[in-house]
Amino acid sequence: MGIVIKQSIQNTITTYFGFVIGAVNTLFLYTQFLTPEYYGLVGYLLSTANVMMPFFMFGVSNTLVKFYSSYKTKKQQNSFLTLMLFLPLVAIVPIGFIGVLGYESISNWLASENAIIKNYTYLIYVIAVAMAYFEVFFAWSKIHFKSAFGNIMKEIFHRVCILFLLLALHYKLLTVDQFIIAITIVYLVRMVIMKLYAFSIRFPKLDFKFNFEVSSVLKYSFLIIIAGSVAMLMLDLDKFMLGKLIVIENIAYYNVAVFVAIVIAVPARAMHQITYPLTAKYLNEKDKVSLEDLYKKSSLNLIIVSGLIFVLIVVNINQLYALLKPEYSQALYVVLIIAVVKLTDSLLGINNSIIFNSDYYRIILFFGILIIVVAVILNYILIPIYNINGAATATFLAMILYGSLKLWYVNKKFKIHPFSINTLYSLMLIFILSVSFYFWEFSFHPIINIVVKSAIVTSIYGIVVYRFKLSEDISTILNKLLKASK
Repeated sequence: MGIVIKQSIQNTITTYFGFVIGAVNTLFLYTQFLTPEYYGLVGYLLSTANVMMPFFMFGVSNTLVKFYSSYKTKKQQNSFLTLMLFLPLVAIVPIGFIGVLGYESISNWLASENAIIKNYTYLIYVIAVAMAYFEVFFAWSKIHFKSAFGNIMKEIFHRVCILFLLLALHYKLLTVDQFIIAITIVYLVRMVIMKLYAFSIRFPKLDFKFNFEVSSVLKYSFLIIIAGSVAMLMLDLDKFMLGKLIVIENIAYYNVAVFVAIVIAVPARAMHQITYPLTAKYLNEKDKVSLEDLYKKSSLNLIIVSGLIFVLIVVNINQLYALLKPEYSQALYVVLIIAVVKLTDSLLGINNSIIFNSDYYRIILFFGILIIVVAVILNYILIPIYNINGAATATFLAMILYGSLKLWYVNKKFKIHPFSINTLYSLMLIFILSVSFYFWEFSFHPIINIVVKSAIVTSIYGIVVYRFKLSEDISTILNKLLKASK
């Protein structure tokens, strides 16, 4: 776990820095400088682009990681990388052609509930293409175990740019229309920078004489299009369906709540940047011992780190909403229910990586389609009745089912699971602290209340984890920190 821990810490720091900037944007600047209608529009455009992005990417980011380490010669690698560069165009070109021919009909359909969407429909396609190729170039760097710069671009770059755009909007240097177009340009620039970095690691040598088993690669890419992006698709699917079923302002409230909750997923996102290619390596080498060890350690370390974030969110959520406009507090339930979903994801460790990079990846297509269908049905039923709370409940039920299926399947095929007795102790600690401190409020200003309560909770949590050695890896890091401070 040495390289995993080192790069995971680097990526976690980078990702959290990005989330701090994102928090300023999402919780304060967007809510102050844009009306809920336009904030909802921005959320809708980005979320719909995210829903389209996996189709445009054509499974390439997952395919790169799965197959690259299995090719040992330069010629095979060059040929494989050439295919990966051009494969997304199989989806991007025809969908773009259809979009041009049927633009009026598509824009009218998307704007059926909210007319404001109509004039900006074309931006969804542009953003989706930029997002798709960014992920391709990011994967290009990850297969060479170079994830730090890509993580900066993924988590920090666009958020810093948007922060300045929001300030420019506030000082009337940009109109709202120019602001939305500028966001699109930011995603395009991010893609270009990522491309330049990826090619600096290994410049592509185009070779269209594919001297490897192309059929297996294409089959994997096709099957993984939906399956590889279910977790990401779910929350963006919610926002897309909110925009179709109810007034667009609700996406603004939902967006803030989801942003708060997905902070829990940051450690997992950071760790997966390096564990994903490492899992593929163990599977390609049939090293089951190392795979099981990584599975258990990733789950335990993530549940401990993510668990602390979960507790801090739960015990401070009321005070956080006291800092925002009153209408945003209607999404309190959304924060709590999505937080549970993200904590459950952390509990699964590298489960996704094992399935995606194994010979059993086909099953994930069935699971993925099943969950998407379940989520769409639940959203159609629950959103008209319960509004944004219905969308959150739909995601919760669908994702718990999805996680349970994946956990069962890995255990069935590999005879391994990620749990230990320390997993149970960690969950008990998370539950006890969440319940104990949720109802305990100081009579201070909300910010002071959050700081004081967070300090107390973090101290108790850290002492228990360290004292009872719940994680060997975390204890080692804490010991080094304690020695360095002396």
